[in-house]
Amino acid sequence: MLGAIGAVLHGSITAAIANVLAAIAGMFLLIGLWTPIVGALVALTELSIVLLLPQDLRLHVLQAVFGIGLAMIGPGVWSVDARLYGWRRLEIPTRKS
Repeated sequence: MLGAIGAVLHGSITAAIANVLAAIAGMFLLIGLWTPIVGALVALTELSIVLLLPQDLRLHVLQAVFGIGLAMIGPGVWSVDARLYGWRRLEIPTRKS
C-alpha cells in the first residue's frame, strides 16, 4: 500500500491503481479465493508495474512469476476455493515396464 502512496505523490495514478490492485489480489491469494484467476491478475498487474515504474524490476518480475505459478498450480488444501469447490488431487499412474 505504501508503494501506491508513493506512486500518487510522484504523479502516476495508473501506477497507484496497479499497486492497489496488486495488494487486493495478494489478500485474495492469502485466503485462497479465486486462486487461478487472481494468480493471473497478479502476474498481469506486476508486469504492468514493471512497465510503469521500472525501478524494482527484479522484485516485480519475480512476483509475476509467482503469480503465474499459482495460477497454474491452483488452490491448496486449506484454501477457501477448496472448501467451496472441492480440492482435486492429481494422481500420476506408475509405468509398468
